[in-house]
Amino acid sequence: MSDSMPPPTILAWFRANHRPLPWREPGVTGWQILISEIMLQQTPVSRVVEPWTQWVQRWPAPSDMAAESVGEVVRAWGKLGYPRRAMRLHECARALAERFDDIVPSDVDTLLTLPGIGDYTARAVACFAYGQSVPVVDVNVRRVVARAVHGRQHPGSPARRDLAETQALFPLAADGSPAPETPTFSAALMELGALVCTAREARCEFCPLEPTCEWVRLGRPEHDPPARKVQKFEGTDRQARGRLLDVLRGTSGPVERSALDLAWERDPGQRARALDSLLVDGLIEVTDDGLFCLAGESG
Repeated sequence: MSDSMPPPTILAWFRANHRPLPWREPGVTGWQILISEIMLQQTPVSRVVEPWTQWVQRWPAPSDMAAESVGEVVRAWGKLGYPRRAMRLHECARALAERFDDIVPSDVDTLLTLPGIGDYTARAVACFAYGQSVPVVDVNVRRVVARAVHGRQHPGSPARRDLAETQALFPLAADGSPAPETPTFSAALMELGALVCTAREARCEFCPLEPTCEWVRLGRPEHDPPARKVQKFEGTDRQARGRLLDVLRGTSGPVERSALDLAWERDPGQRARALDSLLVDGLIEVTDDGLFCLAGESG
């Protein structure tokens, strides 16, 4: 284990400084943690708390969501962005209800068989819902490891070695196995990267690792960040898709094409392209009489 990453120090910091997020409360189910992980993909925590709270009250078990139309789940997704996540979560709910008796599996390999569940989400659910000692690596964890262990200001591109490097930092029990507090340690690394060791500002004066951090020891040298595309939103196909979906989310039944035309008037070609992509993705449907509606609501 690296001396630059002392687990007792990080765990003590986390106990004193972690955010009181609702999915961290005792008694939260694997299903409810799975919902939080899907919502948190590419979405800030502050935007997730309210819809997550509403969703776990409305759909406390996978079968509750599976009983709804996919369109209703997309409608409830609201402004969280990337609505295909909602559609895939509905697929996942159906699989959990039909194949797993409403119980979210606890091991990574089985979780990966579920619709819409990738490697990160599977590991996060196994770790945070079931206490599995598996490495969970997001951009915040990679940044903390890059600075504290490797002395680099920015992490490189994601790689499989990130999992092994993070697992090597786990606190160990007397017999050399991962200690029981390993899931808390994983959460603490994420929290440290989200609140203190951020991409925009390294607040080293508040960091529990400052005395042993390799980057601090080297004098906080600046490195060029990895090339990153800045995604604009205004005027994009993604914005056009969102406007069209807003029309359908705001109605209880199918609408005529003219209602969608009014939602995006700046570029008819772009509007047609966005509409086609929503149909291809299965987010919306066309009724027998040529009206448009959310998926599962044409009948």
